[in-house]
Amino acid sequence: MKSMPLVVGSAVVPFRRYRDGSGPRDWVRTVAGEALSDAAIDPADIDAVIIASETDFLSLQLVPAPLLLDEIGLSGCAVSRVETGGASGGNALRSGVMHILSGFARRVLIIGYEHAASHLAGDDVRLLYGLSFDAELEGWAGATATMLYALSVQNHMVRHGTTSEQLAAVSVKNHWNACDNPWAHKPMTITVDDVLASPMVSTPYRMLDCSLISDGAAALVLAHPDAAPKQTERPSVRVTGSGCATDTVRLGDRDQPGRFSAKERSARQAYAMAGVTDPQRQIEVVELYDAYTGAELQAIEALGLSPAGEAAARLCDGVFDRDGALPVNLSGGLIGQGGAPGAVGLAQAITVTRLLEGRYWSGLQAGRSYRRGVTDCHAGVATVNVTHVFERED
Repeated sequence: MKSMPLVVGSAVVPFRRYRDGSGPRDWVRTVAGEALSDAAIDPADIDAVIIASETDFLSLQLVPAPLLLDEIGLSGCAVSRVETGGASGGNALRSGVMHILSGFARRVLIIGYEHAASHLAGDDVRLLYGLSFDAELEGWAGATATMLYALSVQNHMVRHGTTSEQLAAVSVKNHWNACDNPWAHKPMTITVDDVLASPMVSTPYRMLDCSLISDGAAALVLAHPDAAPKQTERPSVRVTGSGCATDTVRLGDRDQPGRFSAKERSARQAYAMAGVTDPQRQIEVVELYDAYTGAELQAIEALGLSPAGEAAARLCDGVFDRDGALPVNLSGGLIGQGGAPGAVGLAQAITVTRLLEGRYWSGLQAGRSYRRGVTDCHAGVATVNVTHVFERED
């Protein structure tokens, strides 16, 4: 445990739809510089850089990693690229942990970015997302991400009696949390009735049940404890667990399409590494991948934070609210903060780290002290799942 890396610096370019002429080069320069400054580490002290993005097709820049090294003044440094859809940022973080545990690097800069909201036409982005499933049998046949997520949550609703009103409550919570997050794309004060009145996209998902497509970037710096800068102004936060597991790409090949089984396995791996035996008691704050409202409830159950079929009722009882026993997606999640897929997993890690450090946005920190948190992101319909546990050093 003592060799597990520390998160020593971080930065986020707010998730937005950027139409000011800026692009990934600008955002990456910004987050890299700010994360290094936050860590009090010089660029020359970085041993390796890891770049994450969902796909080159969104940025229209193939092999972006060496180009981005040029942009941040680290040409010559070791670099690798991680591309696993919405799990890219989480898998890049996992790669950084591996770099440090293996001894290949002592300080790693991890950057995630996406140019998804303003670069291409909406129909083109939807087509590309569809091709991230089984392109030959689903994507080119017209299947969309929303359609496939809807099929998954329909199964959950049949098995557990989850209602559209309960799904809508997720949207209300996450949009409200985003109101106190300056990084957020879509802060809104809405009601369950507002969600239920929004246009139907794919039953049961309405427009306000769906996450946003965003531009943006995030970066963090990991360091081996022996190579971490001496910081006295805030507590240290360590990555104590990391897990990754996959499921079949096609929902029809799963025994229970509404259950995120591979996410359960990913979480068990991370918990075992971190020594977490009772997540409902030992986990204090969570940032998870709410691509759709139902996916948040499915993820809560898969992460072992609620018994199967009970997450919706607990959410409506306020358990997962900002002032509840187990706050979920204080950032607003993908629904409120936004979805820049390559950056999401890192933005989640930054949110949890800053909450544990006690320096997150005041309206969301709300004077609370957290010791242990979890991040969770995935690609596909929980097809590639990545889970991390973070702990504050007392």
